[in-house]
Amino acid sequence: MQTILLLLGSNVFMTFAWYGHLKNLQNKPLIVAILVSWAIAFFEYMLQVPANRIGYKIFTLGQLKIIQEIITMVVFAVFAYFYMGKPLTLNFLYASLCMIAAAYFIFQDAPVGH
Repeated sequence: MQTILLLLGSNVFMTFAWYGHLKNLQNKPLIVAILVSWAIAFFEYMLQVPANRIGYKIFTLGQLKIIQEIITMVVFAVFAYFYMGKPLTLNFLYASLCMIAAAYFIFQDAPVGH
């Protein structure tokens, strides 16, 4: 659970670092957006690195990656809808269902070739 919570926090910072400037810094010089994004990303990494170190004791590398991607989809959906005011389309739902299928397969944890 600690890994999931740390990844959730990390993804909130990541999403704002990657996309927040599109709303708030549109009229600022690009270098300002870059520096603000880097500053936000620092906090993303402060959570993401420990999350992966803790999680790697429990999950495989592939499992950690798909967990992170699913959390990213959830955080991004909330961000896009509530912060950016963008509607969620059926294609977003379909993409999310594909991620759930990916999680199912990656958690089968059968090594390739065995």
